Amino acid sequence: MKKIDVNENCIGCGACIAIDPEHFDFEGSLSTPISNENLDSKALNDAIASCPVGAISIVDEDENNHPQE
Repeated sequence: MKKIDVNENCIGCGACIAIDPEHFDFEGSLSTPISNENLDSKALNDAIASCPVGAISIVDEDENNHPQE
């Protein structure tokens, strides 16, 4: 199953939230994913592309939780 990942590089600029509030919101001062529905949306792709530090990606949840050796 695929999901949105915001990694530790997030600087909390809010660009992703402004572009795609369906998928992102603030948790404290950093962005956090709030939905893993509609992962093919234009707004989500635009939000990922807008991140100035490349902190957002779509990952395979199984690979994230169980790295292959």
